[in-house]
Amino acid sequence: MRDMTKGAPLGHLFLYAVPLLLGNWLQLAYNAVDSIIAGRFIGQEALAAEGVAGPVMNLVILAISGLCIGAGVLMSEAFGAKKTERLKETLATTLLFGALLCCAAAAAGCLATPWILRWLAVPDDIFAITGIYLRITFLGAPFTFFYNALAAGLKSVGDSKTPLKFLAFSAVLNATLDLVLIGGLGFGIVCSAVTTVVAEAASALMAAVYMARRVPELCPGRGQWRIRRELLGPILHCGSITALQQAVQPICKVLIQGQVNALGVGAIAAFNAVTRVDDFAFTPEQSIATAIMTYIAQNRGARQPERIRRGFAVGLRLELGYWLLMGSATLLLRRPILALFVAGEGADAVVALGCEYLGYMALFYALPALTNGFQGFYRGMGKMTTTLIGTCLQAGLRAALAAVLAPRLGLPGIALACAFGWCVMLAFEVPYYFYTCKKRGL
Repeated sequence: MRDMTKGAPLGHLFLYAVPLLLGNWLQLAYNAVDSIIAGRFIGQEALAAEGVAGPVMNLVILAISGLCIGAGVLMSEAFGAKKTERLKETLATTLLFGALLCCAAAAAGCLATPWILRWLAVPDDIFAITGIYLRITFLGAPFTFFYNALAAGLKSVGDSKTPLKFLAFSAVLNATLDLVLIGGLGFGIVCSAVTTVVAEAASALMAAVYMARRVPELCPGRGQWRIRRELLGPILHCGSITALQQAVQPICKVLIQGQVNALGVGAIAAFNAVTRVDDFAFTPEQSIATAIMTYIAQNRGARQPERIRRGFAVGLRLELGYWLLMGSATLLLRRPILALFVAGEGADAVVALGCEYLGYMALFYALPALTNGFQGFYRGMGKMTTTLIGTCLQAGLRAALAAVLAPRLGLPGIALACAFGWCVMLAFEVPYYFYTCKKRGL
């Protein structure tokens, strides 16, 4: 455990953020490996089926992670206030309600799968295998929830290293099972879905056993295993707003992708490559933001306003320091990085398009570094509605401006639209930060 109500903020934030960063990068690699194995050993139909099912399951995962983030803020606050009983009751309420909700969602998803696939206009030749894959992954949703909820509990008390270990084991297990059963023995897409669910179940089981044996401060007693209405309301309030906020970004990406599609195959290929670079650029900024959120929530529970203000300032410096490293690396290495994604005829043109986009983004990465920092502050303060408003402003204006600039400027127009959205988000969040500090006595 890590008590962030004592000691230097820099050490707490840095040591907490690094495992989160590694975990997020591991998740990106985990998804890539799963798709590579399916495409190489089963065929393009399997790869297409996973591609269709992916966005549907992402929405389920966003809802799960939103609920867990909301619960995590409340648990961090209870830990900082040294209210151990409230901490255990919050975790018990989250686990019980979330389990019921996820089981119901899994059953509903399995029943609604044919309608979902028809709405997505899935081609007939992959309709059946996509339906099987999607149904199996729906059945794995409760395991995904249990891992995320238990990981949120561990992170709320400052332990971000242990969830990383479970995630790493899950990723290695999934890849190993895929290579042996699919690559070696020739099983199909059903096996690909089952191995993913098995890996998720293993990570959830390991987290539960670890918590029971090593972290008694988090484990609810017999009389605490019930859903408490006075805790469920705040959990749902924080969780639902966070889930909605997270859903805004994928919707915005879909709208922007529509503008890119109109620019031609070369632009589509280049944008597909640069978005992978963007993912690796944004992930550390989000990890630092999560560290800021936990730090602030713990110190809010401990009623230490001076540490909140000082820790947030340190967090913003970490965000900007990371941007200097990432922005410089992107600017210097963008051409060889993009060359990894394409080969053959027309590759030079695709790389040139991507390089032009990343030349702008290397500078613009400073803006999401700041917006993520402020998002972490507001979440830690329990002001989830503020984060939702900021994200909606950013995403909505970015998509609208992309529709105007992309036909005229190409991919640089997309980059400029992103920068504009982040600037408007900061224009809303920065003044509101000073208002919040004044109102809360920070």
